[in-house]
Amino acid sequence: MTLYQWFILFLVVQIIHYLGTWKLYKAAGRKSWEAAVPVYNAIVLMKIINRPWWWTFLLFIPIVNLIMFPVIWVETMRSFGKNSAFDTFLAVITFGFIIYYFNYSQDLHHIKDRSLHPKNPTADFISSILFAIVVATTVHTYVMQPFTIPTSSLEKSLLIGDFLFVSKFHYGARTPTTAVGLPMVHDSIPLTKNKSYLSWPQLPSFRFPGIESIERNDIVVFNWPIDTVYQFRDRSGRRVNKPLDKKSNYVKRCLGIPGDSLAIKNGVVYVNGKVLPLHDRQKLQHFYKVEFKDNNLGDFINTYKLTEVRYYYTINRKYWDVPSIKHYLTSGNSNSKLVEVYKDSTQATVDGQLDEEDFKKLEMGVSTKFAYLNLTKELAEEIKKDSRVVSLKYDIAEGSTAIFPHTKPDWSSDNMGPLYIPKAGVTVALNKETLPFYKMIISDYEKNKLEVNGDEIRINGKVAKDYTFKLDYYWMMGDNRHNSEDSRYWGFVPSDHIVGKPVFIWLSLDQNVPWSKALDKIRWERMFTTVGGNGEPVSYFIYFVIVLIGWNGYSFYRKRKKKQSA
Repeated sequence: MTLYQWFILFLVVQIIHYLGTWKLYKAAGRKSWEAAVPVYNAIVLMKIINRPWWWTFLLFIPIVNLIMFPVIWVETMRSFGKNSAFDTFLAVITFGFIIYYFNYSQDLHHIKDRSLHPKNPTADFISSILFAIVVATTVHTYVMQPFTIPTSSLEKSLLIGDFLFVSKFHYGARTPTTAVGLPMVHDSIPLTKNKSYLSWPQLPSFRFPGIESIERNDIVVFNWPIDTVYQFRDRSGRRVNKPLDKKSNYVKRCLGIPGDSLAIKNGVVYVNGKVLPLHDRQKLQHFYKVEFKDNNLGDFINTYKLTEVRYYYTINRKYWDVPSIKHYLTSGNSNSKLVEVYKDSTQATVDGQLDEEDFKKLEMGVSTKFAYLNLTKELAEEIKKDSRVVSLKYDIAEGSTAIFPHTKPDWSSDNMGPLYIPKAGVTVALNKETLPFYKMIISDYEKNKLEVNGDEIRINGKVAKDYTFKLDYYWMMGDNRHNSEDSRYWGFVPSDHIVGKPVFIWLSLDQNVPWSKALDKIRWERMFTTVGGNGEPVSYFIYFVIVLIGWNGYSFYRKRKKKQSA
């Protein structure tokens, strides 16, 4: 919906409110016209129902207001003596329109000093839960949001299993675009996998002023711009067009800010013609091709505790030629992640990952002549000196049209650019060469009608030789350079997609350790460590425990003192 459409809807709601409540306002000793003045009528209504005036703000917070409106309907009826469970049921089930009936057909008696304390434990419990949800949703939306690291794209800096708190106010909290949805739930309902929101209506969104701007090398949480997957982990082909604030949350490092020129040469990032310095805590990873002397890959992996390895398997040809086995390997029924099969006259080679059961079933052997290991530069230098290694070489990615802007077959994840990162207010020339870089910006992110006919480009029906950007854009990449789905594949991140800044890790769980070893599963050294900052991360967990114990001790002492005084 446009801003104009929302304004009309707002006026309609005000008219509905006035027609259904003006007699209630009079019965409460107020003027009937007060029910007709937008915002002011809500403040007056809070006085009528004996609730604090600041509840008015909650009526204008998306999602929170879905909880508050039923509360206001019920509170209004109770302020005029309608206290039964059936009255409460009617208020909710009729979306408050039962108030019309009481407004025009009942003798109205306002209870000015009614008790606000619920009359039974169930009602008290429900009130407490609703209040907790309202507070938590407000904090979640505008202050701080918990976030989990699901992938290894920032491995070494942030680990799979890290639980973060993401600040919304550092870069400026963004108001939601989704008007109807479950509180504190993203795009799907837990366990059910059903959508947690309605795609219509959509609110116009704006961002509050932040306390800082995004800088190069900042780790940023943002909505994945091209997200059409049904769920974050569901890449089965089901598609859905999601509202901006319901797109999957990604976390990457910002390497280019608006106005920058960025290029990548042999894996090294250049910004404005200079090598971009690494952040103090940043540890890049790349795949290296390693050739071994003997059949010792398994011991080698254990020695260096490697987690991301690509190597090859050989299958006896007589098994590969069996249709059922070929189907087993290529259908995804095994644990393999089959990439490609190479065949010669005697055997087939599988590039993927199989488990021990697959080895036994197919009489397979591991080809350990070489493998691809995902390593930091420091670890690569160490492994290069290992007596079991013949050679180690950086694996430069080959060119592919999978790389943004998908028209440069010689560009790769290790070699691309230079490209300009758009800045609001800057005008660029538009032609057949430049359009692929900015096509999504013009049509999808900035909502223009784009038409291309041969060499002619039309924007909103007019021939265009240039384009002026409305938004700022950013270039986001993972530190795990050969295992990160980032801007190299889908382009720029619009400023209105920015969610927030990760500030600290409050919990970290090792995914490779079972819950039966709970104490070992927790990475204690990462708990309550800051995400930003310089030097090695320092855990503040012990200080948190001390403060928690001190507060509980003080609370116990205060209650005991109060009890003795009574």
